[in-house]
Amino acid sequence: MTRKSARSQQERMVVVMGPTGAGKSKFIEYATGSNGNSVGHSWRSHTSDIQTVRAVHPTNGDSVVFVDTPGFDDTFKSDTEILTIVAEWLVGAKKGKVYVATILYLHRISDIRMSGSAMKNLRLFQSICGPNAMLNVAIVTTMWSKVGRKDGIDREEELRQEVWHDMVGDGCGIARFDDTPESAWRIVDNASQTQASANVLLSSEVVDTHLRLNETTVGITLNAELEKLIKDRKNAARKFKGYAKNGDNVLVKKELDEIETKIGEIAEQLQQMKIPFTRRIRLFFKSKGN
Repeated sequence: MTRKSARSQQERMVVVMGPTGAGKSKFIEYATGSNGNSVGHSWRSHTSDIQTVRAVHPTNGDSVVFVDTPGFDDTFKSDTEILTIVAEWLVGAKKGKVYVATILYLHRISDIRMSGSAMKNLRLFQSICGPNAMLNVAIVTTMWSKVGRKDGIDREEELRQEVWHDMVGDGCGIARFDDTPESAWRIVDNASQTQASANVLLSSEVVDTHLRLNETTVGITLNAELEKLIKDRKNAARKFKGYAKNGDNVLVKKELDEIETKIGEIAEQLQQMKIPFTRRIRLFFKSKGN
């Protein structure tokens, strides 16, 4: 009998990412039959925000661990908190030489258009992974039962051409999840085009280059997204102030209060992402080779 290679014997990690509500937990439940019950594992996060479920591959008997990550735009956590949670796990995996075989990014094909929130999620995901990890990445479209087949296929092709083209160009795959265990495992088996562990940019920047989270590519991307969000909210606030001046509209004033509260929350996140001046100077000279 042929002996398995060391790589094939090593436990495979399948990291499932994507926006809140894209169907990450459902995908894992179909693949593992877990019914939402996560199984403890040595690489489980110390928090309850990243869940892992170990399963046995249905055909070859290999051990596969699915990693369910929180999505950005979470109801209870800020984007900076979510990024910290995901970064902590990915960095820990790299330091522990964990075999991250595949990273799946789930997207609802039922969404008629790419909202600003969806685009932000995708940009953050790309910044986390980087182009060198794309051979281990697949975009998985979900919720096909909510759309007509032709409409879904047309939408998928439009996304491939107009939104996902850079990722696909770097080797990222595209797959359809049909809400069956067979579909889930077929996606897992076909997703990775390399036997090497995913070369995740965020992990390399923190572990190898010794950058802080706010100095990484995804940290800088999130900072830009937050600045844009504040600008948009301030513009909206100015409009609502104009409405309020023209009449004593209680609903307008309530909306204005909510916008200003949100601006304060985003500003607090921005403060957390700032790089101290002395650190920026050291990074500048390091980049110049001095």
